[in-house]
Amino acid sequence: MGESITFWVLAVVSVIAALGLVFSRRAVYSALMLGVVMLSLAVLYAVQDAPFLAAVQIIVYTGAVMMLFLFVLMLVGVDSSDSLVETIRGQRFWAVVGGLGFAVLLALGIGNAVVGSPKGLTAAAEGGNVSSLAQLIFTRHVFAFEVTSALLITAALGAMVLAHRERTEAKPTQRDLSRQRFAAFGRTGKNPAPLPGPGTYARHNAIDMPALLPDGTISPLSVNRYIARYEESKGILPPEVADVLEQEEAAQRAAAQANGHGGHSTPTVAEEARDGGPDTEPLPEGTEQDTVVAGRVVRPRGESAATEEDGK
Repeated sequence: MGESITFWVLAVVSVIAALGLVFSRRAVYSALMLGVVMLSLAVLYAVQDAPFLAAVQIIVYTGAVMMLFLFVLMLVGVDSSDSLVETIRGQRFWAVVGGLGFAVLLALGIGNAVVGSPKGLTAAAEGGNVSSLAQLIFTRHVFAFEVTSALLITAALGAMVLAHRERTEAKPTQRDLSRQRFAAFGRTGKNPAPLPGPGTYARHNAIDMPALLPDGTISPLSVNRYIARYEESKGILPPEVADVLEQEEAAQRAAAQANGHGGHSTPTVAEEARDGGPDTEPLPEGTEQDTVVAGRVVRPRGESAATEEDGK
């Protein structure tokens, strides 16, 4: 009873999957439907007391051949945009002839199975299922076995040939790519240098540009203190960095006063620049200097923030 129910359920599933395999317009869907048919056949083999054949069906056909089909489809790129126009004259006629021949063979096979006297599973598998199967493959059906092997090898070679592309031009070297980048820079002004890394302002890749914290604020620790001190002394420190540094230093002074240290707080960047620090020359009182940075004129802090384009 259970064998009959399993057969009729899997028979319906196999027929529906086979129809989907034939009528699907997407090659990948057809391949998946083919996998459903193969798995259904494997279960039917197991129900018919042929466990080795069921294992071979799953491992070889569903696992290997099916993956080969999918690999070829993904490699070649077959999709619904392929042309359905007949490219070989007469192929429809021969397709109809082949279909009729297959239908005749199928009818003869079903008639032989129904009319002929069944031998029985035990007698058919005399000596073991594996040994009986090997005897049939390499004696009675050896020609079909070799033809199947040749077809699989041909499919693998065909996939390699279809995926191969002849190179008509020499492979560009690093020098060629560099010249192309600078040529594009001359034509369109596209920056040939790499883009700045994540966490920095996407304006340029200077080392004095601070990183951003997850909340969008500036991280003062991302700018080297000596660079910030030098730029503070020259008046070219970015305004947003200067504001954040002032806030940090004010917080440090307030914490020092709260702890009772009085005036022994950590000197600010501006104070270190005036007093002279490592690699920094002190600025005279009242000295003002305009500095050109990246095509802009940046005046010292304390004055009105003004930038002028070159040539204006």
